[in-house]
Amino acid sequence: MAHDDPRAHLPLTPIVLHILIALGDGERHGYAIAQEIEMEFYGAIRVGPGTMYGSIQRMLGAKLIEEAHPRKRDDADARRRYYRATALGNKVKQLELERLETLLRYANVRRAAHRPGIA
Repeated sequence: MAHDDPRAHLPLTPIVLHILIALGDGERHGYAIAQEIEMEFYGAIRVGPGTMYGSIQRMLGAKLIEEAHPRKRDDADARRRYYRATALGNKVKQLELERLETLLRYANVRRAAHRPGIA
């Protein structure tokens, strides 16, 4: 896969997209990302640690995210690793959102065309 071609990463899995969206506001550690996803979907989506950290590792390898600078040792959460989206990750997120918007528009047109009584 050409890591520098954002389109080579598409389509994204839902969890990867959710992680990139959660990182849109800045750096977060894995547990905070999972909490953000759960909060945004009112608990309908829950991300277990295996899924979260497996996805994070694959995203690090694909250069979609990177580890932020380590926290100072005196911080209460010094052991936590913080992540941020890379420029590539942000571009891939934007392309995926555009792809999904196009898909939704297409689905709505198709649904409207197949409604009884609609010409």
